[in-house]
Amino acid sequence: MTGSYIGFATAVFMGFFSIVNPIANVPVFLDLTDYMTPAQRRQIALKSVIVAFIIIVVFSVAGNSILHLFNISLPALRITGGILLFVVGYRMILEDKPHPEKRIDTKEGDPGISVAVTPLAMPLMAGPGTITTAMNYAASADKWHTVIVIVVYGVLCYIAYLLFLSGGHIVRILGNNTMTVITKMMGLILAVLGVQMLLAGVNEGIRLGSQ
Repeated sequence: MTGSYIGFATAVFMGFFSIVNPIANVPVFLDLTDYMTPAQRRQIALKSVIVAFIIIVVFSVAGNSILHLFNISLPALRITGGILLFVVGYRMILEDKPHPEKRIDTKEGDPGISVAVTPLAMPLMAGPGTITTAMNYAASADKWHTVIVIVVYGVLCYIAYLLFLSGGHIVRILGNNTMTVITKMMGLILAVLGVQMLLAGVNEGIRLGSQ
């Protein structure tokens, strides 16, 4: 029995890791928080993984009920997530670095929470693909499977948090020019993934409509 749980946990981790890909999200985090102080970056990193974790916990436990309650379909969720990813990727490709005057003053408020929620937590860390994966893995009569899904995603969030915090060291090792190129490439990839997610949602919606 223990062996089956370990195998299930391994499969869940690999599934989550391949979808979330926290390593690839580091350039996105650095680009979105470029104008912030190290302390503010830590706050945004922590808030983003906490929000993402809460989202996955909620959908793992009551995902189908929530979608039915608000009459939301998975295709609609994919389309919305795709649009959000495309907008983030588009901005990363075309926009210049944020100006210094945009720096957040945490004593007067925390407008950076919007960055932590969208796009870091949703849809990068807890997008439609991640939510669907969590719901599928947690859809078992055995409640321990749901617990495993939640714990494994919590571990992944912690890994993502550590990677976000080490972003500054990565920049120093690779250099600003290299990171700029990587950021632009990630922007292009995010934009393409956004379009792909949007098209997948449209196709699923068409199939559901024809049934």
